[in-house]
Amino acid sequence: MRFKILQKDGLARNGIIETQRGIIHTPAFMPVGTNGTVKAMTPEEVRQIGYEIILSNTYHLYLRPGHETIKMIGGIHKFINWHCPILTDSGGFQIYSLASLRKITLEGVEFRSHIDGSLHFINPEKAIDIQFALGSDIMMVLDECIPYPADEEYVEKSIKLTTEWAKRCKEHFEKQDTYQALFGIIQGGVFSDLRIRALEELLKIDFHGYAIGGLSVGEPKTDMYKIVKDISPLMPEDKPHYLMGVGDLIDVLHAVEHGIDMFDCVIPTRNARNGTLFTSQGRISIKRSEFKEDSSPLDPDCDCYTCRNYSRAFLRHLYMCREILSMRLNTIHNLYFYCRFFEKMRQAIAERRFQEFKKEWLPVLEKNFYQESNDFHHSLENY
Repeated sequence: MRFKILQKDGLARNGIIETQRGIIHTPAFMPVGTNGTVKAMTPEEVRQIGYEIILSNTYHLYLRPGHETIKMIGGIHKFINWHCPILTDSGGFQIYSLASLRKITLEGVEFRSHIDGSLHFINPEKAIDIQFALGSDIMMVLDECIPYPADEEYVEKSIKLTTEWAKRCKEHFEKQDTYQALFGIIQGGVFSDLRIRALEELLKIDFHGYAIGGLSVGEPKTDMYKIVKDISPLMPEDKPHYLMGVGDLIDVLHAVEHGIDMFDCVIPTRNARNGTLFTSQGRISIKRSEFKEDSSPLDPDCDCYTCRNYSRAFLRHLYMCREILSMRLNTIHNLYFYCRFFEKMRQAIAERRFQEFKKEWLPVLEKNFYQESNDFHHSLENY
């Protein structure tokens, strides 16, 4: 994997990540395909919209159908019929969410499946082996995702554990002759000094890219923005910077401003299934009665399949009837909106007008935030 910066506007970066399966233009958004599928979409549709990379989840694919099954069939790309790059997370976040079902030690994590209660054990070496079997293009080290709130003493012990696991992941990774890339994950809670110390230790190990993990887990937005502002400029300039699990476009603008290149989140797809849609005029809850007889397109400035063919009234009707087509049409639109947003943002950086872009979009993204906040935040469940 190679990373090249094409243009900078302040700390905002427009670049490309070159992989064996294709180029990823950055800043990039990765739709989440937890079980190897972006919900309600075919892989061909996701690609046609314009996405160059998706994320799949190691924890879920390990439990079912099993990484060995996927390997036997020919790897994750063949298994799901997606022939562009795939990033797999290590499963650390999902294991973190199983607080009552897992036990963490220096050796690894023992946990019970949320599916059938069966007992499993994953250590850093096994996390790498699972991702090798899947055949993803970008792999993540096993880490402990720190909960919020957490006291400084706990966080300090946790980052030592994550650093040790990162070393073991890298050592095991290097035993293979592979085209795959491996990213390190910077933990440290909301403590900038501990984040900096964690980054310094990861730099000694040397990874293909670096991710900021453990944010968007309940901490105030101001804390998230401070951590990104403090840490991203210290990450190696010649390697990708990834902010894990963050996809609120307001957060994206703040993160890109400080040098973040990669994002993933369930917001566009989960919000779509819950009837919350992103438009050039603000966020819309399609379930609202005001749209019952609205014959206009969802977004008059959008040329996605949904907006070209269907009215707000029809989309509301589908949602109120809980039709499967509602999920599909809403998801098509939200993914299209996100893809075009990132394209426009990359163009703004290339033309050195990112601040103008940010100033233009923040009021739009904030519009209807309060009246839709319950729907919006309900959608931020763990995937």
